[in-house]
Parts: sequence; C-alpha cells; structure tokens
Amino acid sequence: MANHTDDSLFSLIKSLSKAEKRQFRLLTGQKNDTLFVQLFDILDKSKSYHESDILENIPGIKKKQLSNLKAHLYYHLLDTLRMLDRQKDIRIVLRDQVDYAQVLYNKGLYKQSLRMLAKAKLQAAEHQEIELKMQILEFEKLIEARHITRSIENRAEQLSNESRLCIQQLSNLSKLSNLALNLYGMYLKLGHARNEKEAMMVKGFFENNLPETNMKNMTFYEKVNLYQAYSWYSYILQDFLMFYRYTQKWVDLFHEYPLQKQSDPALYIKALNNLLNAHFFNMNEEKFSNDLRELELFWKTNEGHFNENTKTLAFVHTYTAKINKHFLEGTFTEGLQIVPEAMDQIRIHQLQLDKHRVLVFYYKIACLYFGSGDNEKAIEYLNKIINLKVGNLRADIQCFARILHLIAHYELKNYSLTEYLLKSVYHFIAKHRDMSLVMEEILKFLRNSNHLSARDIRPAFLHLKEHLEIIAKNPYERRSFLYLDIISWLESKISRRPVQDVIREKFLKKIPRI
Repeated sequence: MANHTDDSLFSLIKSLSKAEKRQFRLLTGQKNDTLFVQLFDILDKSKSYHESDILENIPGIKKKQLSNLKAHLYYHLLDTLRMLDRQKDIRIVLRDQVDYAQVLYNKGLYKQSLRMLAKAKLQAAEHQEIELKMQILEFEKLIEARHITRSIENRAEQLSNESRLCIQQLSNLSKLSNLALNLYGMYLKLGHARNEKEAMMVKGFFENNLPETNMKNMTFYEKVNLYQAYSWYSYILQDFLMFYRYTQKWVDLFHEYPLQKQSDPALYIKALNNLLNAHFFNMNEEKFSNDLRELELFWKTNEGHFNENTKTLAFVHTYTAKINKHFLEGTFTEGLQIVPEAMDQIRIHQLQLDKHRVLVFYYKIACLYFGSGDNEKAIEYLNKIINLKVGNLRADIQCFARILHLIAHYELKNYSLTEYLLKSVYHFIAKHRDMSLVMEEILKFLRNSNHLSARDIRPAFLHLKEHLEIIAKNPYERRSFLYLDIISWLESKISRRPVQDVIREKFLKKIPRI
C-alpha cells in the first residue's frame, strides 16, 4: 500500500521523547497484549507508515478495526502528553481548575465551585491570561445568576465591571494581534519593501489598522502585540533604528513582568531573537554579544522545562544568532565549525521546523561557506534552496540564493555553466517580479565578464563597485546588501584577498558596510 508519512498518529509517535514513551508505558501498565499497545510498538519501530505492515505484524487487527484503533491510541497518547505538560503549561493548569469547578457545580456545590474559580481567576490575572480570565468570569456570572450563593455583597456589580474591562482588553488584543500577524505575513511574502509603492502600501495598512492605545491600561500581551506590530512595520521598511527601539521595548517587558519568562518562554526567546536581529542590522557587535549570551544562558538554564516547540525555537534562534555573529566579525571559516551541529539539530527538529526556517538556515550556511572561500560547499547548500518546493515563500531569499549560486560558479571558473544558468535566473527573478537594480547590474556583469581579458577584469570590478555604491544610496535598493555583501566581494576581487579578510578588516576598523 502507499506510504503515508504524513499520517497523524505516525507523526505524533515519531515526535515523542524517551520520557514521553516511558510515561505512556507506565499508564498502560505494560499490557503488551493490548492491541493499541502492539500498534504503538509497530509504529514506533517503523521508519515510515505502511498499513500493510501493521495488518501483517498484528494478526489480531482486522482492516475494518484499524481506523478506530488508531483513533483510540491517538487520544490515549494525547492524554499522556497532557498529564506531562500540566507541569509546564499554566494554561493547562488553569483549564483543569475550570473543569474541576464545573464538576463541583454539577454536584450542586456552588460555593466550592466559586472558590475554585476565584483561585483560578487570580492565577490567570497573575500570568496575564486574559482570555481564560474572561472564561472564568462568565462561569462565575452563570453561577451567581442561577443560584442564590450570598457569596459577596455587590457581587453582580463587581463581576459586571470585571467583565467589561476584560472585553475591552480582549477587543484591543485581537486588533493588535491581527495587525502584527498580517504584517508578519506581508514580510514572509514580500521581504523588505522593494519600492515606494510597496512602502506606501505597508504604511497605509499599518496606520489604518493601528487601534488607539493607552499604555497605562494595557495588559502584557496587548503591549507585546503592539511592539511586535511596530517591529515588523519598521523591519519591512528597513528602519532598523526604529526596529531596535521596539524590539528592545519587547524584551524589556519581560523584565517588567518576570513571571512571563517562565509562563511563555517561547515568546521571550522570540523577543530576544528580534532584538539580536536589530543589533545585527545596526552592526552593534557589543550589544549583540551580550544579548546572545543572555539567550544561550536562558536556553541552558530552562531547557528542562521547555516543550518541543520552545526547544525548536531556542535552537533556531540561537544558531541563527551564532552564524550572524560570524558574519558581523568576518570569521567565516571559524563559523563553519557549528555547521555540523546545526545540521544535526535540523534533523532532530525536522518535524517541528517549517520550510521557512530551513530555507533561512540553508542560505546562511551557504553564505558561511562562500565567505570562507569554499564555493563548492556553498553551491551544495544553495542547491538545497533551489530544489526546495516552497512556492512564493521568501521569494527574496530564493532570488538572492540564485544570484549567489551564479557567483559561486563564477568563482570556480565554471563560465560555460554560469552562462547557461543566467537565463533560468533571469526567468525566476522576473517571475517573482523582484529584479532590483543591484541584481540587474550583477547579472549584467556576470554575462559580460566571461568575454573580458585578464587585463580588463579588474577595471570591470572597480566600475561595478562604484556603480553599486551609487545605487546603494537608494533606500529601496539597500535591501539587496542585507542578503549579500556584494561590495565586500568586489573589494576582495579588486585587492585579490579572501572576502572574509575584507569583512574582518571592516569589523576591526568599525567601518559600516553598505
């Protein structure tokens, strides 16, 4: 039968850690003769999902039973994971308390139910869980409206006021989270604004959808989404000073609400990642190094309490920052030492990693190899990007990967192949309507340089460098230099030095790169 590697049960089992499998065993009481335990064992040992293998290895299962048995095992595993996650996730704890309050209410124990809800409401407020607080309030209102509890005088007025405030906060939170999410979606589709038209479109969308805010009355998550929205807005527009200001505000929120580092560690890691990106684009190496240490320390100290999503985020953002540090300092060859670790981690987290993260990793690793002078390995990783089937996702990186791919072949003197590939690169960039002036000039140079004599090649590099430095003054062309330090490459060709030596020298002299 067909191989269904995307089978939900199979994917869930493959995501389990040793501790989670052990817990499942404990809860099933080691009943190895139970059909769903046998099914678990078969799928756990299999490298891919084949229905025929299951039916052949477990004679007690009939084909018509398999669907129900898989569903039974699936939900049993979810129950196991839920019990384990109760120790790590405040939201599960709060929902459990609401469920217990429901049980008490169903038994007619109204005051006990209200006491349970009051305790849960305090915890929800403490952990900034406004949605759950609203749910608890509605339950409290239901009990007070249907039964004479005589719990507190003016109880109805108190609950009404609390509910009204919660509704306002939730409404504002929804507007801000929608704004932040839509801006992030724009970035994934477009990358940085490519022209005045795109910039005006982003500005118009932001201004028309930004709700009125009063910082004094805003909750933690309202502020987070406000800062996220401003961060994505400024990032798309390449306003990196503004991007730094709002990512710093985002991180500072966690110092103002320290409990949230434990309640929502993934969000703290994400905040640090964006702040590190701001330091990187502003070339502030000192602050970059300090905040990278903070990220690494937070990961090391708290990893035992992280769920799989948070572990994956910690890996992605820490290793991205480590690679960026080598880009900043011009230590590309040294940076190659972390590539095997990164690739091992990509394999470990393959179920959780989305294609966007993989795409970015491959591009950064390719740039490490290119900067170190290993063009063959750079091409190997660039081919991984070219062969990824990701549609329009991060078309900007896909275009620059193809440009770098051409340059790497040019460095290897594969001139006939470069000439052959030029047509497909032109076609790809035109298809995505992403042809910048920088791209156009690089492609034109690569097309013509094959016919230049050894005497003419150095003046051609000089001319291209001078021309690109003029183009770089256009704010919408600067995005090209964020993906590829083409000026440093040209300087390396002109001075006949390795590109990482040129970048390292700029770092030591603190000369800004374009």
